[in-house]
Amino acid sequence: MPVTRMQAAPTTTPIRERAAGTDYEGHFRNALERLHGERRYRVFADIERISGRFPTANWRRPDGRTTEITVWCSNDYLGMGQHPDVVAAMTETARRCGVGAGGTRNIAGNNSPLVDLERELADLHGKEAGLVFTSGYVSNQAGISTIAKLIPDCLILSDAFNHNSMIEGVRHSGCEKRVFRHNDLAHLEELLAAAGDRPKLIVFESVYSMDGDVAPIEKICDLAQRYGAMTYLDEVHAVGLYGERGAGMAERDGVMHRVDVIEGTLAKGFGCVGGYITGSALLCDAVRSHAAGFIFTTALPPAIAAAARASVRYLKRSSVERAAHQRQAARTKAALEAAGLPVLPTETHIVPVMVGDAELCKAAADHLLERHAIYIQPINYPTVPRGTERLRITPSPFHDEARIAKLTAALVETWETLDLPRAGTLFVEAAE
Repeated sequence: MPVTRMQAAPTTTPIRERAAGTDYEGHFRNALERLHGERRYRVFADIERISGRFPTANWRRPDGRTTEITVWCSNDYLGMGQHPDVVAAMTETARRCGVGAGGTRNIAGNNSPLVDLERELADLHGKEAGLVFTSGYVSNQAGISTIAKLIPDCLILSDAFNHNSMIEGVRHSGCEKRVFRHNDLAHLEELLAAAGDRPKLIVFESVYSMDGDVAPIEKICDLAQRYGAMTYLDEVHAVGLYGERGAGMAERDGVMHRVDVIEGTLAKGFGCVGGYITGSALLCDAVRSHAAGFIFTTALPPAIAAAARASVRYLKRSSVERAAHQRQAARTKAALEAAGLPVLPTETHIVPVMVGDAELCKAAADHLLERHAIYIQPINYPTVPRGTERLRITPSPFHDEARIAKLTAALVETWETLDLPRAGTLFVEAAE
């Protein structure tokens, strides 16, 4: 009897029906049960953003009902993902070029919007060249590993709080590494001095996304110059948001020209997707020619590249969004602090509200969503150390005073209902 479309034969034998031997699914079950036991199993809400109404979204509940909510934890920091110029660039380019990129750049060639985007990013950071990857994670993993591999006997010096993508880049390089205490210049200098004349690469971030603190970029560059090291700076949580043209903290501090490699993302301040590095033309060409994470993956589609370029170009000339962003972040912090909530002090737009327990952090997030239609994803280990679990709030220019007041009241009610610790009781542990 022929196999019909409705009776298509399975292409693989289900794991559970294979011959006796290793209990494959048992391993997966045990791994998930460990996460449940540690109270850090992650549940993702089903959320649909509403174009033109950021930060409002629709939450599709598990029972199928839909509730309108306010998102308070988006990394689309300026709402540029819904900006008319950005949407128009994407839709017009999709109509002209289609949806996909057609393959890797090695096979399909460069699409013109992607070439234009790389030139735009190089100009943004005052570098000779730029190279775009499919995500900020990939740009760090591929960029760091490739740069270090190409330098014989390279020693990597990595900040203790660096993002997982940077840690993986260091690991995949196969190079020797030293981890310096977070933002500790004395420890970094000690390691640099001990390394002698061998080649050295310092990798660090400008804005650290969980605690919201900032690296001493100029002083790290001073050390790099003194001890003959290269510098690789991750500006992921700063591009679009800081500096006269939105190039990040290095631009704000007037030291962009002193940093060898500046990495960033198109998915946060610029509201799109993708990652990139900028640096000398030789360095970018070497990474392009050797990085597996670039060579063997499909390029960003032309429409995405055009949208990202439109966002970068817009934020180069407009500081209105940056000013409003800083204003609303400051007002949010002030309101939460005045209400006695445990806000971790930061000098940036990131507003961590400390909970200190994984289960309670998840309970607080669930309560806010179900009771107050406010979405804030709980942040647990391994993203942050155990005992420093938190709600990470990221105000945007569109979180107005009414929304801030509602958030404050909702958090106060949540803290009272769940009997969570108040301000001053968690900061010492968090700092450790």
